[in-house]
Amino acid sequence: MSVVVLLRRRISSSSSCRRVIESANRSFNTLSASLSHGIHVFVGIVANISECIASRGGNILEADVFVPQNKNVFYSRSEFVFDLNKWPRAQMDEDILNLAKKFNAKRSVVRVPSIDPKYKIAVLASKQDHCLVDLLLAWQDGKLPIDISSVISNHDRLPNSHVMRFLERHEIPYHYLSTTTENKREDEILQLVQDTDFLVLARYMQVLSKSFLNRYTKDIINIHHGLLPSFKGGNPCRQAFYAGVKMIGATSHFVTEELDCGPIIEQMVERVSHKDNLLSFVQKSENLEKQCLLKALKSYCELRVLPYEDNRTVVF
Repeated sequence: MSVVVLLRRRISSSSSCRRVIESANRSFNTLSASLSHGIHVFVGIVANISECIASRGGNILEADVFVPQNKNVFYSRSEFVFDLNKWPRAQMDEDILNLAKKFNAKRSVVRVPSIDPKYKIAVLASKQDHCLVDLLLAWQDGKLPIDISSVISNHDRLPNSHVMRFLERHEIPYHYLSTTTENKREDEILQLVQDTDFLVLARYMQVLSKSFLNRYTKDIINIHHGLLPSFKGGNPCRQAFYAGVKMIGATSHFVTEELDCGPIIEQMVERVSHKDNLLSFVQKSENLEKQCLLKALKSYCELRVLPYEDNRTVVF
């Protein structure tokens, strides 16, 4: 069992930093079986969160901190243990809410994954399967705290394809929405995803409009190859291969109005050489995309990703 808290607020001194680190350095030789593991992230006066946890019998195990220069802002992520019997779920909500109000926190979230619902997501994909398949397998293996409500695609997959058989076996709806330049079917997509917590674009090759983003309002996570902006358009891997590039990569980021320019969550790179043929080149690129997307989603679900400035992130 774990707890996740997210708060945002500015601070005025560095004394809180020292108190967080001191709390984070507590160690325990033995832990009672009744203790639960928690995760806490915070942007603000973190010492008060430490005191809140301690007052309910919880203990911080470790902490990551980040203090930007000349910004007067404090970012922190802590892991801690607590006894659910001593700190019931409803009481936890009340305590954190009161603390958020006291310090005028811009954002406050408490999550206990073992008893709270998993993140409900929808996945949008086009013809390429590699990111979609990898995400489905990660979900099946319990590697991510998510429930996939549906897969939406502008590509009509055959009923006996491995993706369709997987979705049918796990009773995950598949919605084929053919798109054109004039009609991206965004109203229908929006109707299908209204009750989701966030969206994942697993190589979805359609650009979501400003109108869609404004109406959906929640986070959308995208993945694309790291060959941009040098190799745009069709067959970027082929273009890069014949250009003789020596380094390829993948980037996972939040979707914004500006195409492929949202705050970055995760990036990965790998060297290629003259020994690679086109097939091995493409395989390396696709493997990077799969790994990068999965790591970004894991970080996001564990509340390791915090907004920083206008178009950046802090990722603990």
